[in-house]
Amino acid sequence: MDKNLDKAPRSFGATMLAVAWSFIGLRRRSDFERDVGALRPAYVLAGALIAAACFIGLLLAAVRVATS
Repeated sequence: MDKNLDKAPRSFGATMLAVAWSFIGLRRRSDFERDVGALRPAYVLAGALIAAACFIGLLLAAVRVATS
């Protein structure tokens, strides 16, 4: 694979996928190393905030179901 293609900026969707895998702890080291220079920091921050909001919403929904 061409090294220049590996460092091409990733799209928001690809960044969200990388954040999702990292968020649950199932990211392969080789994928992480490939993405280190290719992920846009603004996309990573936005993806992390979206993932955290979804996680908190899921926890709140689980608590509401458990206590009703």
